[in-house]
Amino acid sequence: MRLLVTGGAGFIGSNFARYWVEQHPDDHVVVYDVLTYAGNRPNLSDIEDRIVFVQGDICDGDAAEKTLRGEEIDTVVHFAAESHNSLAVLNPGLFFRTNVLGTQTMLEAARQVGVSRFHHVSTCEVYGDLPLDTDEAFTEESPYRPRTPYNASKAGADHAVRAYSETYELPITITNCANNSGPYQFPEKLIPHFCALALDDRPLTLYASTENRREWLHVLDHCTAIDAVLQRGTVGETYHVGSGVEASIMEVADRILATLGKPESLKTIVPDRPGHDRRYVLDASKLRRELGWAPSVEWEQGLADTVRWYAEHRDWWEPLAARAPIAEGSWGSGGR
Repeated sequence: MRLLVTGGAGFIGSNFARYWVEQHPDDHVVVYDVLTYAGNRPNLSDIEDRIVFVQGDICDGDAAEKTLRGEEIDTVVHFAAESHNSLAVLNPGLFFRTNVLGTQTMLEAARQVGVSRFHHVSTCEVYGDLPLDTDEAFTEESPYRPRTPYNASKAGADHAVRAYSETYELPITITNCANNSGPYQFPEKLIPHFCALALDDRPLTLYASTENRREWLHVLDHCTAIDAVLQRGTVGETYHVGSGVEASIMEVADRILATLGKPESLKTIVPDRPGHDRRYVLDASKLRRELGWAPSVEWEQGLADTVRWYAEHRDWWEPLAARAPIAEGSWGSGGR
């Protein structure tokens, strides 16, 4: 396989590139990333000799097509996206440009070149949210009800992917995933953000709706799921990738503090983010049943290992923390 990984210098993309070269050493892997504030080429330092790196914008059709042709790519795995909900509230245009127009640009480049698979990585958030007091889960047939600019931009990208499948017969697959955790996640996101704060004995800023829950998936399990879809998935189909394990923001904070031996008094409550979703859970039974996939990283152990990784890699996250474009928890003062 000759694989192009968009957004491959980001959190999930770099973990996927590393996973792929380790599990499929005979394949040709090209990482295509524009290196925004959240893109970090050192994420790939241990595999640089096994990949080709191209700095390129997914909104640049000529550059994308040139790379696809020049590297003789047959498979695109499309991670590249703006993904921080808080930033999307403040700068929605950036998200629609990158996530919708950028995806359409990559689709068109893939169509012109004639790739054999375009795999699009989406999110549970396109479906909106679920009540806290039910056992409901989103299925692949659930209606789209995005509630935030980030959610809506990812929903728009999903629709573009399906349109290219229906109109141009581009061979696509889609996965919608739960919240990921693991190493190399930019420190603006919840788990590394809390780790960084706790390690410096600074207050952990919990949004007021502390019982809002998320389904958590280790990034390695996300990688194995995409591998299963690329190898055995049906073209044109969507698959949900989830662990079935839920935890509230309060529970996540408590586990991080306990792992680091820090006091619960570090927790502090801040105003809610606008449009803060209550709960996401995906029904991943289709992926399990049809492709034989199952998660292998247990949530509590995976979180503890992740927290220890951040504790041991200050040299990785400390330089990145200053890049974060907003200050979480400052909605009362404009969010900046």
